[in-house]
Amino acid sequence: MITIYSFSVLLLTGLYLVVVIYLIKGWSALRYPKKVLTPAELNTKVTILIAARNEEENIRLTIDDILAQDYPKHLFEVIIVDDHSTDSTADIIRSYASQGVRLLQMNEAQRLNSYKKKAIAEAIKLSTGDLMVATDADCRMGPQWLSSVVSFFETQNLVMISSPVAYFQEKNLFERMQTLEFSFLIGIGASFIGNGRASTCNGANLAYRKDVFYEVGGFKGIDDLASGDDELLLQKVAVSYPGRIGFLKQREAIVYTHAKPNLEEFLQQRRRWASKSTKYKDKKVVALAVGIWLFNLSMLLNFLLGFYRIYFLEIFALQLLVKLAFEVALLFPITAFFKRQKLIVLLLLLSPIHVLYFVYVGLMGNTSKYSWKGRMVR
Repeated sequence: MITIYSFSVLLLTGLYLVVVIYLIKGWSALRYPKKVLTPAELNTKVTILIAARNEEENIRLTIDDILAQDYPKHLFEVIIVDDHSTDSTADIIRSYASQGVRLLQMNEAQRLNSYKKKAIAEAIKLSTGDLMVATDADCRMGPQWLSSVVSFFETQNLVMISSPVAYFQEKNLFERMQTLEFSFLIGIGASFIGNGRASTCNGANLAYRKDVFYEVGGFKGIDDLASGDDELLLQKVAVSYPGRIGFLKQREAIVYTHAKPNLEEFLQQRRRWASKSTKYKDKKVVALAVGIWLFNLSMLLNFLLGFYRIYFLEIFALQLLVKLAFEVALLFPITAFFKRQKLIVLLLLLSPIHVLYFVYVGLMGNTSKYSWKGRMVR
């Protein structure tokens, strides 16, 4: 029995290592754009989309950053949808009307499960741009953010662009650990695109052609989940336009946001993200995710069985050592891109904790509801 079990553990560990090697290859395949156009050379009409709910503490900074972009002012518009905020979010947005910021307030008669998708879809209906650029109401960006995205769009003949997102201004060890883990997640999405197989992205920094959005049916077929306005849309586009989704590996394109302040909010967010996995169009990616979940489950079981027999604890230690080594190899170039290499040392603490967290989130994200913006959704 132990022999069969050991073989299964070896197989799952080998699968994980192959996946990490695949990701290392994908990240290295991404290159800084060979040609970068100046703002004066760009000519795409852009609509910046934001869905906001109770963001009075952050949204003013986000709007100021957007209005400070070096992109030609006559070539972009800003549409912000207020998703039933109960604070002063709508009033703050309204105060920017003289600077061209448009406010759209949601007013549905019946309850929805996916308010954010509805908000984005309604904003796109009102848009006049050819390229939709989505971000979040709590994000910060440098003045070259928009021009770098559009330059990549115009020079690479792409229909969708996933761009980097990073945490910043961490206040404690817990938030720094989130930053490292989040860098890993962003790196995974980028690496898959680098390997020519788009699977994941982040809606805080996502651009796509308006006509392509409608061509693939928008959010139709994926609107039963509260989340998924980013990854599930990307996968629909990938089916129709294989090879025409890019990841912009350029520091000027980074959008910054904040880590969650406590464990409860962190787990709710990750459960929301995990809830999308079973809806992925590419079932090979789903199978891969299940395999990685089983690998982490095997590590957890080996650790627990180690209290019964030292043999299992030895297997766990070997798995953890190999996992650490390969994850360092993957994360070093990713954190170097974000200029956060010093966070790598936290992997010694994060990697074993991540095993328990990954198993928990994988289960809860697909079996129960979660809280998002003050609502219980699925």
